[in-house]
Amino acid sequence: MTLSLDVVTLGVPEVQAAHIFYKAAFSPTAADHGRHVRLDLHGAGQVALHGIEALAADAQAEPATSGFRGYVLSFIVSQPREVETVLNAAFQNGARVLKPAKKSLFAGFSAVYQAPDGAIWKLAAPIRKDTGPAGEPPLPTETALFLGVAEPNVSKVFYTALGMIVDRDYGSKYVDFRLAPGTCRLGLLPRQVLAKDAGVGEAGTGFRAMVLTCETGSRAEVDALVAAAVSAGGRVAVAAGETEQGYSGHFTDPDGFLWKVVSA
Repeated sequence: MTLSLDVVTLGVPEVQAAHIFYKAAFSPTAADHGRHVRLDLHGAGQVALHGIEALAADAQAEPATSGFRGYVLSFIVSQPREVETVLNAAFQNGARVLKPAKKSLFAGFSAVYQAPDGAIWKLAAPIRKDTGPAGEPPLPTETALFLGVAEPNVSKVFYTALGMIVDRDYGSKYVDFRLAPGTCRLGLLPRQVLAKDAGVGEAGTGFRAMVLTCETGSRAEVDALVAAAVSAGGRVAVAAGETEQGYSGHFTDPDGFLWKVVSA
């Protein structure tokens, strides 16, 4: 029994409009299911686009959201030119640039934008100078989801209790977990630090318009993960049961981030 971040599900105002934006920004392959779209970011992570009201209703939450949602998604490429290419594509299709592309002291080369649906994305390359032509399209070496939490060490204890394995641990500053093939890395930072890095204020309220989705192989695994989350300090948001999509349940972590565990 191990919790895994198989899909980052975003709540968006209009699914097809969001699909057009992300297709322009990242050139993913997509499975269009009408009410939702699932994007494969070139084998480096899965993002699903759902209507925000439907996503909130599924989690038995109110859809209203304002300010910083407490998370930042990251699309990591090989070199600076590719950061600029992705940022330009996003900007031309309606994104708002929060931090322009530039060299950074410790993190190579990066930029931050806010998508039309409200999600914040950080584009990053580990080096400051180009080493060759940009990919067409630029392909990610990795994707990541960073959560702004009260205390990374406390959240680390919660996630390791659910079977996640720590990769890098910098105590109260930063913690992340071992990356599984084809999935998005999960990282934990103090909320104030994450907001500052994204170029926004840390205040925010309401629904985060995001659900972290774990796909399991059986109903028993769904029940076991939800029970383990509660034992580790989480809270049941929606009791496990049958739905149109399969058997699923929702829980929140100690900082209120919402997870859906589902068995198709």
